[in-house]
Amino acid sequence: MFTRMLKLRLLNVVAPAYFFMATAVTFILQFCLFIPTIFPNPDLSLRWSTTLHTVFFIYMMFNALGNYIMTIKYPAESANETVIPACSPHCSDKVDAHYLLNGRHFCKLCKKVILKRDHHCFFTGNCIGNKNMRYFIMFCIYTSCTCLYSLVLGVAFLTVEYSISFENPLTFLTLLPLSTGYFFLGTISGLQLFLVLMLYVWLGIGLVCAGFCCQQVLLVARGQTWCQMQRGELVESHSPWRANLRDVFGTRWILGLVLPVQTVETGTEDPDAHKQD
Repeated sequence: MFTRMLKLRLLNVVAPAYFFMATAVTFILQFCLFIPTIFPNPDLSLRWSTTLHTVFFIYMMFNALGNYIMTIKYPAESANETVIPACSPHCSDKVDAHYLLNGRHFCKLCKKVILKRDHHCFFTGNCIGNKNMRYFIMFCIYTSCTCLYSLVLGVAFLTVEYSISFENPLTFLTLLPLSTGYFFLGTISGLQLFLVLMLYVWLGIGLVCAGFCCQQVLLVARGQTWCQMQRGELVESHSPWRANLRDVFGTRWILGLVLPVQTVETGTEDPDAHKQD
């Protein structure tokens, strides 16, 4: 048990560091390599394209980082409980959070009581619950869009700079193993191998975030959490799916889709938290 918790705490530190490192690398590659190479000439037509791509990328990264910060700024912890409560008799020491009575969880990593807990996110370093689920979902959406957009510009950069054709679908599938072999043979540079590797990183993160976002939206619409699924409690929500989505995204949900702003009241405890679990 001690070894498992040590690994989880280490992951709680490594994952945010990895996120910020990947963000910094993506930002540098976009503005130092991709955009200057794809749009080299400062004529009027390309100037508008360069501005459009730059503004679009900054907007998506701003929303991704903004919702990331909001997820941490508005934690899902209970403000009324500061003492570690006793666990229920059905709690297992093999999990990272104890299920408490009255629909609460005690997270062993956060060391706090979490209301309507969904899961512990290692990239944000805190639990996702009733107060920050909306920001977490938007963080996943914009992170996925940023990564997939970076993937497209990365492919365009390799096409322009190294004359690599992606017309054949097998080109992308074989790009990494071939590039690794060519690198050890001294045919290509380390920068080109790193760019190829980043293409797969962006593709993986983009697809994982997109799939995870769809899963979270489905659970929210059904009025359920990931913790309930892990316990096998597929209870039917008494509220319609629109009310469940409004409970998470708030009444100003349209504004929350385009800007990382607070759209949900977080000053009070969730009245339905005791009914959900």
